[in-house]
Amino acid sequence: MSFPPKSIIAGGLAATLAIGGGAAIVHELIDNPSTSGTQATASARPISADLNARQIYDASKDAVTYIQADTPQGQATGSGFLVSKDGLIVTNDHVVDGASQVQVKIGTSDKAQPAQVVGADPSRDLALLKVDGKDLKTLSLGDSSSVSVGDPVYAIGNPFGLDHTLTTGIVSALQRNLQAPDGATISGAIQTDAALNPGNSGGALLDADGKVIGVNSQIQTGSSNGAESGNVGIGFAIPSNTVKTFIADAKAGKLKPQQQQQQQEQTDPWSQLQGQQADPYGQGQQVDPNGQSQDQQSDPWSQLQEQLQQGQQVDPNSQDQGQAVPYGYGLGIG
Repeated sequence: MSFPPKSIIAGGLAATLAIGGGAAIVHELIDNPSTSGTQATASARPISADLNARQIYDASKDAVTYIQADTPQGQATGSGFLVSKDGLIVTNDHVVDGASQVQVKIGTSDKAQPAQVVGADPSRDLALLKVDGKDLKTLSLGDSSSVSVGDPVYAIGNPFGLDHTLTTGIVSALQRNLQAPDGATISGAIQTDAALNPGNSGGALLDADGKVIGVNSQIQTGSSNGAESGNVGIGFAIPSNTVKTFIADAKAGKLKPQQQQQQQEQTDPWSQLQGQQADPYGQGQQVDPNGQSQDQQSDPWSQLQEQLQQGQQVDPNSQDQGQAVPYGYGLGIG
Protein backbone atom coordinates (compact mmCIF):
# COMPACT_ATOMS: atom_id res chain seq x y z
CA MET A 1 0.00 0.00 0.00
CA SER A 2 1.18 3.53 -0.62
CA PHE A 3 0.53 6.56 1.49
CA PRO A 4 0.97 10.25 0.76
CA PRO A 5 4.07 12.00 2.10
CA LYS A 6 4.09 12.74 5.82
CA SER A 7 5.05 16.11 7.24
CA ILE A 8 8.14 16.28 9.43
CA ILE A 9 8.79 19.02 11.98
CA ALA A 10 11.63 20.31 9.79
CA GLY A 11 9.02 21.03 7.12
CA GLY A 12 10.20 18.46 4.61
CA LEU A 13 8.41 15.50 3.12
CA ALA A 14 8.44 11.94 4.34
CA ALA A 15 6.77 8.83 3.00
CA THR A 16 5.78 5.56 4.59
CA LEU A 17 7.93 2.67 3.51
CA ALA A 18 5.18 0.74 1.78
CA ILE A 19 4.17 0.24 -1.81
CA GLY A 20 1.07 -1.61 -2.96
CA GLY A 21 0.23 -3.41 -6.17
CA GLY A 22 2.91 -6.04 -5.77
CA ALA A 23 5.76 -3.66 -4.93
CA ALA A 24 7.75 -4.21 -1.77
CA ILE A 25 7.70 -2.36 1.53
CA VAL A 26 11.15 -1.79 2.99
CA HIS A 27 12.65 -1.03 6.40
CA GLU A 28 16.31 -1.04 7.34
CA LEU A 29 18.14 -0.50 10.62
CA ILE A 30 21.52 0.94 11.47
CA ASP A 31 24.60 -0.97 12.61
CA ASN A 32 25.61 -0.34 16.23
CA PRO A 33 29.15 -1.20 17.20
CA SER A 34 28.71 -2.62 20.67
CA THR A 35 31.04 -2.51 23.63
CA SER A 36 31.93 -6.08 24.44
CA GLY A 37 34.17 -7.71 26.99
CA THR A 38 36.77 -8.44 24.31
CA GLN A 39 37.04 -4.73 23.57
CA ALA A 40 38.02 -4.08 27.19
CA THR A 41 41.02 -6.42 27.09
CA ALA A 42 44.57 -5.19 27.52
CA SER A 43 45.35 -5.67 23.86
CA ALA A 44 43.07 -2.72 23.05
CA ARG A 45 42.79 -4.11 19.52
CA PRO A 46 39.60 -2.61 17.98
CA ILE A 47 36.92 -5.11 17.10
CA SER A 48 35.77 -4.96 13.50
CA ALA A 49 32.45 -3.17 12.98
CA ASP A 50 31.65 -5.81 10.37
CA LEU A 51 32.07 -8.54 12.99
CA ASN A 52 29.64 -6.73 15.30
CA ALA A 53 27.16 -6.39 12.48
CA ARG A 54 27.46 -10.08 11.72
CA GLN A 55 26.85 -10.95 15.35
CA ILE A 56 23.72 -8.79 15.45
CA TYR A 57 22.48 -10.35 12.23
CA ASP A 58 23.08 -13.93 13.37
CA ALA A 59 21.31 -13.30 16.67
CA SER A 60 18.31 -11.57 15.08
CA LYS A 61 17.66 -13.13 11.67
CA ASP A 62 15.40 -15.95 12.93
CA ALA A 63 13.05 -13.46 14.60
CA VAL A 64 12.63 -11.27 11.51
CA THR A 65 9.54 -11.81 9.37
CA TYR A 66 8.61 -11.22 5.73
CA ILE A 67 4.98 -10.08 5.42
CA GLN A 68 2.70 -10.28 2.39
CA ALA A 69 -0.76 -8.70 2.57
CA ASP A 70 -3.51 -8.94 -0.05
CA THR A 71 -5.19 -5.55 -0.21
CA PRO A 72 -7.71 -3.91 -2.58
CA GLN A 73 -4.77 -2.06 -4.16
CA GLY A 74 -2.78 -5.27 -4.75
CA GLN A 75 -0.22 -7.19 -2.74
CA ALA A 76 1.81 -5.21 -0.21
CA THR A 77 4.98 -6.57 1.31
CA GLY A 78 6.80 -5.46 4.39
CA SER A 79 8.80 -6.50 7.42
CA GLY A 80 8.09 -7.40 11.03
CA PHE A 81 9.60 -9.15 14.02
CA LEU A 82 8.50 -11.66 16.65
CA VAL A 83 7.95 -10.43 20.20
CA SER A 84 6.59 -13.64 21.77
CA LYS A 85 7.53 -17.30 21.52
CA ASP A 86 3.93 -18.24 20.65
CA GLY A 87 3.84 -16.12 17.50
CA LEU A 88 3.02 -12.43 18.14
CA ILE A 89 4.53 -10.19 15.46
CA VAL A 90 4.90 -6.40 15.39
CA THR A 91 4.71 -4.52 12.10
CA ASN A 92 3.34 -1.24 10.71
CA ASP A 93 -0.40 -0.82 10.41
CA HIS A 94 0.02 0.54 6.88
CA VAL A 95 1.52 -2.80 5.82
CA VAL A 96 -1.65 -4.79 6.61
CA ASP A 97 -4.37 -2.11 6.60
CA GLY A 98 -7.44 -3.36 4.73
CA ALA A 99 -5.85 -6.74 3.97
CA SER A 100 -8.17 -9.65 3.23
CA GLN A 101 -5.34 -12.11 3.83
CA VAL A 102 -1.91 -11.90 5.44
CA GLN A 103 0.93 -14.39 4.94
CA VAL A 104 4.16 -14.45 6.96
CA LYS A 105 7.54 -16.09 6.47
CA ILE A 106 9.50 -16.43 9.69
CA GLY A 107 13.27 -16.22 9.79
CA THR A 108 15.08 -17.76 6.86
CA SER A 109 12.20 -20.13 6.10
CA ASP A 110 10.68 -19.99 2.62
CA LYS A 111 7.40 -21.39 3.92
CA ALA A 112 4.59 -18.86 4.26
CA GLN A 113 1.92 -19.32 6.89
CA PRO A 114 -1.32 -17.41 7.52
CA ALA A 115 -1.34 -14.64 10.08
CA GLN A 116 -4.24 -12.97 11.85
CA VAL A 117 -4.31 -9.27 12.67
CA VAL A 118 -5.14 -9.22 16.40
CA GLY A 119 -4.42 -5.56 17.12
CA ALA A 120 -4.23 -2.41 15.02
CA ASP A 121 -3.74 1.28 15.75
CA PRO A 122 -3.57 3.61 12.72
CA SER A 123 -2.81 6.56 15.02
CA ARG A 124 0.49 4.92 15.99
CA ASP A 125 0.88 3.10 12.65
CA LEU A 126 1.37 -0.20 14.47
CA ALA A 127 -0.22 -3.62 14.09
CA LEU A 128 0.08 -6.90 16.00
CA LEU A 129 -0.15 -10.18 14.09
CA LYS A 130 -0.50 -13.75 15.37
CA VAL A 131 0.80 -16.92 13.77
CA ASP A 132 0.75 -20.47 15.09
CA GLY A 133 3.98 -21.45 16.76
CA LYS A 134 5.84 -22.25 19.93
CA ASP A 135 9.39 -21.68 21.16
CA LEU A 136 9.96 -19.19 18.35
CA LYS A 137 12.95 -16.85 18.34
CA THR A 138 12.08 -13.32 19.49
CA LEU A 139 13.55 -9.83 19.68
CA SER A 140 13.54 -7.88 22.93
CA LEU A 141 12.27 -4.32 23.15
CA GLY A 142 14.83 -1.85 24.46
CA ASP A 143 14.37 1.53 26.13
CA SER A 144 14.09 4.19 23.43
CA SER A 145 14.40 6.96 26.04
CA SER A 146 18.04 5.95 26.62
CA VAL A 147 19.03 6.35 22.96
CA SER A 148 21.48 9.12 22.08
CA VAL A 149 22.46 10.82 18.85
CA GLY A 150 25.47 9.05 17.37
CA ASP A 151 24.57 5.61 18.70
CA PRO A 152 25.15 2.89 16.10
CA VAL A 153 22.09 0.97 14.88
CA TYR A 154 21.31 -2.08 12.71
CA ALA A 155 18.35 -2.83 10.46
CA ILE A 156 17.20 -6.17 9.06
CA GLY A 157 14.29 -6.08 6.65
CA ASN A 158 13.01 -6.86 3.18
CA PRO A 159 13.65 -3.81 0.98
CA PHE A 160 12.08 -4.22 -2.46
CA GLY A 161 11.38 -7.84 -1.52
CA LEU A 162 15.06 -8.64 -0.90
CA ASP A 163 14.60 -10.63 2.29
CA HIS A 164 16.97 -10.47 5.25
CA THR A 165 18.82 -7.39 4.09
CA LEU A 166 21.08 -5.88 6.76
CA THR A 167 21.92 -2.19 6.78
CA THR A 168 23.75 -0.10 9.36
CA GLY A 169 24.03 3.50 10.45
CA ILE A 170 23.69 5.79 13.43
CA VAL A 171 20.99 7.68 15.29
CA SER A 172 20.92 11.02 13.46
CA ALA A 173 18.38 12.85 15.63
CA LEU A 174 15.71 12.30 18.27
CA GLN A 175 12.20 13.54 19.11
CA ARG A 176 10.97 13.91 15.55
CA ASN A 177 7.21 14.17 14.94
CA LEU A 178 5.69 11.99 12.24
CA GLN A 179 2.22 12.03 10.75
CA ALA A 180 0.44 8.67 10.94
CA PRO A 181 -1.63 7.46 7.98
CA ASP A 182 -4.82 8.60 9.76
CA GLY A 183 -3.40 12.08 10.35
CA ALA A 184 -2.47 11.63 14.02
CA THR A 185 0.92 12.77 15.29
CA ILE A 186 3.48 10.14 16.31
CA SER A 187 5.88 11.83 18.71
CA GLY A 188 9.40 10.90 19.76
CA ALA A 189 10.42 9.26 16.48
CA ILE A 190 14.07 8.28 15.97
CA GLN A 191 15.82 9.65 12.89
CA THR A 192 18.53 7.49 11.33
CA ASP A 193 20.80 7.50 8.29
CA ALA A 194 20.47 3.74 7.89
CA ALA A 195 19.29 2.82 4.41
CA LEU A 196 15.51 2.36 4.54
CA ASN A 197 13.55 1.59 1.41
CA PRO A 198 10.06 0.39 0.43
CA GLY A 199 9.68 -3.06 1.99
CA ASN A 200 11.43 -2.19 5.27
CA SER A 201 8.13 -1.03 6.81
CA GLY A 202 7.51 -2.71 10.14
CA GLY A 203 11.08 -3.88 10.54
CA ALA A 204 13.14 -3.49 13.69
CA LEU A 205 15.74 -0.83 14.37
CA LEU A 206 18.28 -2.54 16.64
CA ASP A 207 20.85 -1.13 19.02
CA ALA A 208 24.34 -2.51 19.73
CA ASP A 209 22.87 -5.08 22.11
CA GLY A 210 20.48 -6.40 19.48
CA LYS A 211 17.43 -4.88 21.21
CA VAL A 212 14.65 -3.14 19.29
CA ILE A 213 14.70 0.63 19.84
CA GLY A 214 12.27 1.45 17.03
CA VAL A 215 10.02 0.25 14.21
CA ASN A 216 11.06 1.62 10.82
CA SER A 217 8.12 3.41 9.26
CA GLN A 218 8.92 6.40 7.05
CA ILE A 219 11.65 7.93 4.93
CA GLN A 220 12.35 11.43 3.74
CA THR A 221 11.62 11.66 0.04
CA GLY A 222 14.00 13.14 -2.47
CA SER A 223 11.29 14.84 -4.51
CA SER A 224 9.36 18.01 -3.80
CA ASN A 225 6.04 16.46 -4.82
CA GLY A 226 6.33 13.54 -2.39
CA ALA A 227 6.63 10.87 -5.08
CA GLU A 228 7.91 7.47 -3.96
CA SER A 229 11.68 7.31 -3.89
CA GLY A 230 14.48 5.27 -2.45
CA ASN A 231 16.76 5.99 0.47
CA VAL A 232 18.23 9.48 0.78
CA GLY A 233 19.81 8.90 4.18
CA ILE A 234 16.92 10.15 6.30
CA GLY A 235 14.62 7.55 7.83
CA PHE A 236 12.32 7.47 10.84
CA ALA A 237 11.41 4.79 13.36
CA ILE A 238 8.56 4.71 15.87
CA PRO A 239 10.20 4.53 19.33
CA SER A 240 10.17 1.20 21.17
CA ASN A 241 8.52 2.68 24.27
CA THR A 242 5.53 3.57 22.10
CA VAL A 243 5.57 -0.01 20.80
CA LYS A 244 5.52 -1.38 24.36
CA THR A 245 2.39 0.61 25.18
CA PHE A 246 0.76 -0.49 21.93
CA ILE A 247 1.42 -4.18 22.64
CA ALA A 248 -0.03 -3.85 26.14
CA ASP A 249 -3.16 -2.17 24.75
CA ALA A 250 -3.53 -4.81 22.03
CA LYS A 251 -3.20 -7.69 24.52
CA ALA A 252 -5.86 -6.03 26.69
CA GLY A 253 -8.28 -6.10 23.75
CA LYS A 254 -8.38 -2.32 23.34
CA LEU A 255 -7.18 -2.30 19.72
CA LYS A 256 -9.34 -4.76 17.80
CA PRO A 257 -8.85 -4.59 14.03
CA GLN A 258 -11.53 -2.64 12.20
CA GLN A 259 -12.84 -5.71 10.38
CA GLN A 260 -13.46 -7.52 13.68
CA GLN A 261 -15.31 -4.54 15.13
CA GLN A 262 -17.51 -4.28 12.04
CA GLN A 263 -18.35 -7.97 12.16
CA GLN A 264 -19.24 -7.70 15.84
CA GLU A 265 -21.55 -4.75 15.24
CA GLN A 266 -23.29 -6.52 12.36
CA THR A 267 -24.04 -9.60 14.45
CA ASP A 268 -24.68 -7.96 17.83
CA PRO A 269 -27.88 -5.85 17.80
CA TRP A 270 -27.43 -4.79 21.41
CA SER A 271 -24.08 -3.14 20.67
CA GLN A 272 -25.84 -1.26 17.86
CA LEU A 273 -28.22 0.27 20.39
CA GLN A 274 -25.35 1.76 22.43
CA GLY A 275 -25.40 5.53 22.23
CA GLN A 276 -28.98 5.51 20.89
CA GLN A 277 -32.06 6.47 22.89
CA ALA A 278 -34.60 3.71 22.46
CA ASP A 279 -37.83 3.03 24.31
CA PRO A 280 -37.99 -0.76 24.80
CA TYR A 281 -41.71 -0.48 25.36
CA GLY A 282 -42.53 1.34 22.16
CA GLN A 283 -43.34 4.66 23.85
CA GLY A 284 -45.50 3.23 26.57
CA GLN A 285 -47.17 0.50 24.56
CA GLN A 286 -47.68 -2.90 26.11
CA VAL A 287 -45.25 -5.56 24.91
CA ASP A 288 -46.22 -9.18 24.49
CA PRO A 289 -43.50 -11.35 26.16
CA ASN A 290 -43.60 -13.59 23.06
CA GLY A 291 -42.18 -10.78 20.96
CA GLN A 292 -45.50 -9.20 19.81
CA SER A 293 -46.44 -5.61 20.54
CA GLN A 294 -49.33 -3.37 19.71
CA ASP A 295 -47.18 -1.57 17.21
CA GLN A 296 -44.07 -3.51 16.18
CA GLN A 297 -43.07 -0.96 13.56
CA SER A 298 -42.41 1.59 16.32
CA ASP A 299 -40.78 -0.91 18.67
CA PRO A 300 -37.13 -1.54 17.72
CA TRP A 301 -36.56 -4.06 20.50
CA SER A 302 -39.29 -6.44 19.42
CA GLN A 303 -38.19 -6.19 15.78
CA LEU A 304 -34.63 -7.13 16.70
CA GLN A 305 -35.82 -9.99 18.92
CA GLU A 306 -38.03 -11.34 16.15
CA GLN A 307 -35.19 -11.22 13.63
CA LEU A 308 -32.88 -13.04 16.04
CA GLN A 309 -35.50 -15.70 16.80
CA GLN A 310 -35.95 -16.29 13.08
CA GLY A 311 -32.19 -16.62 12.62
CA GLN A 312 -31.94 -13.52 10.43
CA GLN A 313 -28.77 -11.45 10.30
CA VAL A 314 -29.23 -7.85 11.38
CA ASP A 315 -27.55 -5.40 9.02
CA PRO A 316 -27.02 -2.07 10.82
CA ASN A 317 -26.52 -0.14 7.63
CA SER A 318 -29.38 -1.25 5.42
CA GLN A 319 -32.65 -3.14 5.25
CA ASP A 320 -32.82 -6.83 6.07
CA GLN A 321 -35.46 -9.23 4.77
CA GLY A 322 -37.45 -6.26 3.53
CA GLN A 323 -37.72 -4.72 7.00
CA ALA A 324 -36.36 -1.28 7.82
CA VAL A 325 -33.84 -1.37 10.63
CA PRO A 326 -34.94 1.10 13.34
CA TYR A 327 -33.05 4.35 13.80
CA GLY A 328 -30.75 3.69 10.83
CA TYR A 329 -28.10 2.00 12.97
CA GLY A 330 -24.50 2.20 11.86
CA LEU A 331 -22.37 3.46 14.72
CA GLY A 332 -19.00 4.87 13.76
CA ILE A 333 -15.82 3.12 14.81
CA GLY A 334 -13.21 5.34 16.42
